[in-house]
Amino acid sequence: MTADDNELRELRSSVREFLESKSPEEAVRKLMESEPRFDPAVWAQASDQLRLPGLAIPEEYGGDGFGAVELGVVLEEMGRALLCSPFFATVALAAQTLLASDDKEACARHLPGIAAGRTTATLAVAEDSGSWDPVLISARAAPDGDGGWRLSGGKSFVIDGTTADLVLVIARTVAGPSLFAVDREATGVAAEPMETLDATRAMARLTFDAVPATLVGADGAGGRIMAKVLDLASVALAAEQAGGARRCLETSTEYARTRHQFGRPIGSFQAVKHKCADMLVQVELAEASAREAARLAAEGSTDFAVAAAVAHACCSRAYVFAATENIQVHGGIGFTWEHPAHLYFRRAKSSQLLFGGPAVYHERLLDRLGI
Repeated sequence: MTADDNELRELRSSVREFLESKSPEEAVRKLMESEPRFDPAVWAQASDQLRLPGLAIPEEYGGDGFGAVELGVVLEEMGRALLCSPFFATVALAAQTLLASDDKEACARHLPGIAAGRTTATLAVAEDSGSWDPVLISARAAPDGDGGWRLSGGKSFVIDGTTADLVLVIARTVAGPSLFAVDREATGVAAEPMETLDATRAMARLTFDAVPATLVGADGAGGRIMAKVLDLASVALAAEQAGGARRCLETSTEYARTRHQFGRPIGSFQAVKHKCADMLVQVELAEASAREAARLAAEGSTDFAVAAAVAHACCSRAYVFAATENIQVHGGIGFTWEHPAHLYFRRAKSSQLLFGGPAVYHERLLDRLGI
C-alpha cells in the first residue's frame, strides 16, 4: 500500500504536531540523562494513537502495510525533533530484518507485538570494531542437541540494547553468518550501557554466555539478509539525517533574521548568507536522495541498492555540514551546552559513523555500482 501526496502531507503534519508536544528540547535533555533513554508513556501514545510502530509492517502481521516512503516521512520528523525513542531500532532495524529473513514463522511470532508497540526490538551486528560486515563477525552459535541453539560472544554499539525485549543477533555457525532471535531477559545475556558522543541515541554492549537462541531464516543466510537490511537501514537513517539537517537550516535562518549586529540582521551579511545558501543546497540534495531511495525501495526497483548507498553518502555529509554551519551561524552561543546546536552536531556525527563511516559507505557505493 502506498499513500498519495495528500496522505503523506497529513502524516507529516500529524507526526510533527505530536513530536512538537512530546519531544521539545527540554524533554530531549531530560531523557538523555535518564534510564531508559525514552519515555514509555510517549512510546505508548505513538503506538496507540498514531500506530507508528506498525506503519511499515504488512497487514498480515498486524501492521498497516505501508512502505519505505511513509516510513521515511516519519523518520524525517523524528530526526528533526531528535526524538529519544526505540522506533529506529525496533522498526527500521529489527522489523525490517525479520521481513528480510523470509521466515514466516519468526515474522508471525514477533511482528504483531512490534506492530502493536508491545514489543521493542533491536539488531546486534557490530562488535568492538564497529563494523557491520558479516565477514568480521566472531560471535558464534552452535546446536544445543535439543533442536535449538546456544549463542556466545559479544556485541557493541547495539541501539537500545539495554531495553529491547527482542534482540536479533548475527552470529557465526559452521554454515556461515546466521541470524538468531534472543530474549534479552534470557539467562546468560548481560547488557551494559555505552557512553557515546550522542546521548540521544542509547547504545549498549551485550555479552552472550551460551544463551538459548532461535534461528531466524536459513542457517548461513546472515550475509544475504544483512546485505538487504543494510540498504533498507541506510535509507531509514538517511531520512532521519535529512530531517535533522533541515532543522539545522531552519534554526540558522531564523537566527540570522532575528539576531542583529551593527544595527542590522546578521542574515544581511554576505558571509552568513553564503553559509545559509550552502546549507540549503546540501539539505535539499539530502532530502531528494533519501526520498528517491525510499521510492525505489517501495517499487522494488533494481536501482534501489545504488540509490540507498547514494542516499547514505549524501545525507551523512549534508547533516554533518548543516550541523557544523548551524553552530557557526549562531556564533558564541552555538558553542555552549545550553544551546541545542551541539545536540544536532552530536547526532549528525554519530549517525555518520553508525554503519561504518564515510570510507565504508563510499566503498559500499562503489560495490553497488559494480566498480
